[in-house]
Amino acid sequence: MDLEALRASPLGRLVPISGTDPRVGNWTYFAFEPAPLPVEPELTLRAVNAASKAAMAVVRLDEALFQLPNPGLLVRPFVRREAVSTSALEGTYAAFDEVLEAEFIEDRHMSADQREAYNYVRATDTAIRLLEKYPLSRTVVGQLQKCIVQGTSGDTYDAGDLRQRLVKIGAPGQPIEESRYVPPPNGQILEEGFSNWEKWINGDSEIPIVAKVAIAHYQFESLHPYNDGNGRVGRLLAILQLIQEGVLRHPILNIAPWFEARRDQYISGLFEVTLTGDFNPWVELFSEAVRSQAEDGILTIRELLNQRDLMVSELREAGFRGSGLHIAENLIGYPIIDVPTVRDMIGRSFEAANQAVARLVDFGLLREITGKKMNRLFVCDRVLRITSQIGRHRT
Repeated sequence: MDLEALRASPLGRLVPISGTDPRVGNWTYFAFEPAPLPVEPELTLRAVNAASKAAMAVVRLDEALFQLPNPGLLVRPFVRREAVSTSALEGTYAAFDEVLEAEFIEDRHMSADQREAYNYVRATDTAIRLLEKYPLSRTVVGQLQKCIVQGTSGDTYDAGDLRQRLVKIGAPGQPIEESRYVPPPNGQILEEGFSNWEKWINGDSEIPIVAKVAIAHYQFESLHPYNDGNGRVGRLLAILQLIQEGVLRHPILNIAPWFEARRDQYISGLFEVTLTGDFNPWVELFSEAVRSQAEDGILTIRELLNQRDLMVSELREAGFRGSGLHIAENLIGYPIIDVPTVRDMIGRSFEAANQAVARLVDFGLLREITGKKMNRLFVCDRVLRITSQIGRHRT
């Protein structure tokens, strides 16, 4: 950690810390305590314009989603795509189809990376339910963090609450002096820092909403308030802030793929704010990510709706009616599906659903991928090809 640079930071101060390491014995060092965010951060016209354009793009994305009578249908693959990239940013790699399949299998049959990525999906679902009743708060954010680390190495005694230990950002096993960053120590400093952050995100502000989200994300990452999962929680909170502020109605914005493709720029952009005290370059970078990914999402929605119409048209020409058409209309939200889900979708018996799926397999629209006689899964390759590229048209 560059102590001289951080000592000169306009946005916080170094505080002494100490501990014991079995390899080197007792040690003393410093952690960075971020100052409370200014009520109205100074932003340039360029940063304000970038944030405003990003917000307008998000509104267009939201409108595009509501072309569907059931907008929630398309949210499913978008959230799962975000799960893949937000996990990859933290070194957890699960393929998109693995995250899709996770919905249909028990936790004990998942790989460690698959479970960790799918936890993001669960956390998002939990968040949307909670936001219907509560604002973003320590309690709500804690529940999301607990979802994200459930069943992983980060699922420790302090999961779901502010960390009760010192953490550092850097290579595992690295001496604390060689860490890239040491966030504020647990205890009163962290408690007050998180409380100030919570009040700031829920307070009134004249700055554009995307700029507010960008700055809140910076502060959350600087606090690093949990024992694990901070990056994933922080990126999820960015989407949830847009929903809480009424700019977005569903979590259909995928910012993680953009940052995954620019990981070094993402990390250095956050750190430069601390060093310089200038929020503007970070707001501009974050706004570009939001704008670009909102436009990407609009393109994907258009592709999926076109594909849906094409599949339904082909089935009609082949003589399909009723259940077969209904399933095809919904495949844009279910690139991978099983018979029980189809049964619930069409409101008929398991046998009727099984027969409908078999017909679609014979037609070539679905393909069985497990090779089993029980608990079979089916993929629609045409939809999977599109959804696997969500968030990547412009990266």
